[in-house]
Amino acid sequence: MNYLSELGHSFLHALKNLLPIVAVVLLFQLVILQQVPENSLAMAGGLLIVAVGVALFLQGLELGIFPVGKSLSNQFARQGSLPILLGFGFCLGFSAVVAEPALIAVADQAQQISNGRIDALTLRLLVAASVGAVIALGVFRIIFGHPIHHYMIVGYIVVVVVTFFAPEEIVGLAYDSGGVTTNVVTVPLIAALGIGLASSIRGRSPLKDGFGLVAMAVMVPMISVQLYGAWVYSQPAPNTELLTSSSEGNGNSIHPVLKGLLDLATMVRDVLPIIITILFFQYLILRRPLANPRQVIFGFILVIVGLYAFVIGLKLGLFPIGTSMAEQLIAREGYLLIYLFAFMIGFATTMAEPALLAVGKQAEEAAVGQINAATIRLLVALGVAVGITLGVWRLVHGDPLHYYIIGSYILVIGLTLIAPRYIVALAYDLGGVTTSEVTVPLVTALGIGLASQIDGRNVLIDGFGLIAFASIFPIVTVMLYAIWADWANRRVKQESV
Repeated sequence: MNYLSELGHSFLHALKNLLPIVAVVLLFQLVILQQVPENSLAMAGGLLIVAVGVALFLQGLELGIFPVGKSLSNQFARQGSLPILLGFGFCLGFSAVVAEPALIAVADQAQQISNGRIDALTLRLLVAASVGAVIALGVFRIIFGHPIHHYMIVGYIVVVVVTFFAPEEIVGLAYDSGGVTTNVVTVPLIAALGIGLASSIRGRSPLKDGFGLVAMAVMVPMISVQLYGAWVYSQPAPNTELLTSSSEGNGNSIHPVLKGLLDLATMVRDVLPIIITILFFQYLILRRPLANPRQVIFGFILVIVGLYAFVIGLKLGLFPIGTSMAEQLIAREGYLLIYLFAFMIGFATTMAEPALLAVGKQAEEAAVGQINAATIRLLVALGVAVGITLGVWRLVHGDPLHYYIIGSYILVIGLTLIAPRYIVALAYDLGGVTTSEVTVPLVTALGIGLASQIDGRNVLIDGFGLIAFASIFPIVTVMLYAIWADWANRRVKQESV
């Protein structure tokens, strides 16, 4: 009964996270557009399935993955073995990201739009390996006490340089791939690892040193995916007609039940790296049994079933909603409505983002009066809203994405140099926790829908990139606020003297 009660709570929590999207969509459909989509019932059913999937998924994380992951992190931090800590950081980052629902959604969209030129599984493995490597690097940074801004400035300079040479078809996807790596699975595990390490090492600050792993996990996939794109687009293009006819033939020949079983098997494959990582380090490195094996197994089953339901709900609910809203808003030829919808979706969904609530609370506790969690939420939500709106503006006007991205990161680097040191790592992390498992598919579908409806836009080049804007501008708003607050405090002190 306790499991059922917690599952019901998770379901209500998932519905609560969906409510801002539902409220904004209903406002536009009934009040502004004054029309109802033909497939509205299917969309509503898809949203419910998404809520069920997210509830099962989160419950599975709480029962199986999080307790074991946190326990392993604490045990390795106490042992203090550098090779084991680096190895565990890599495996933890890789296994968590490869099963990330938002990354699965973006990778599948990229494969479909590129007609198979970009392989979804290859993209996910590349992003997961990048995150694993950078988590290991972040653990190294915490242990030796290196300032986070040195890593971030050098990293984003590399990002900007690589963007100059990357093919335009991959730039938006690369930045979006970085934005979706830190989410429901990764943020709690990575944050727990960083804060736990910083708390256990003498001379380290949980606020200055413990945060930053999430930000690094966002940055490095942007580099690796652009390099992957440069290689892919240097190769001859595949036979599009052959790919299309082959996929259509396969779709017609597979029985729906068999297809469902194959999709479920895919979900098992997606979660398998996490299971292998945990079992390997628990039994072969620590040589200790699991504290509650039945609960852990049940948790993993819930994760797999939840992922399966989530993906089905995406196809029925969130993707059609984003595409439908794009089509209707373009048909009205009122770009102002498009910007308003983008702003409201960005702000509303971010305010309900559970990962943001968790990180804001952790930051408030670690900052000892320097940071207010409610203020942080408002600043981040405003940053996401402004970012998505600017991204839609770029898409509508057809401006090159890399100009906006490069300019934005130059601004971020400049703010990093003058912002108070205590806020830098947290600001970067907050940019990585704004894109939820609900927001990402909707915003991705909105971008793809707009690009497919506006004349002269290329879906692969222009349809991706909105997630990147949603990740950059919270960093800007949080740092600007910290700079202003620091200046105001100094002025008050000077006047009181």
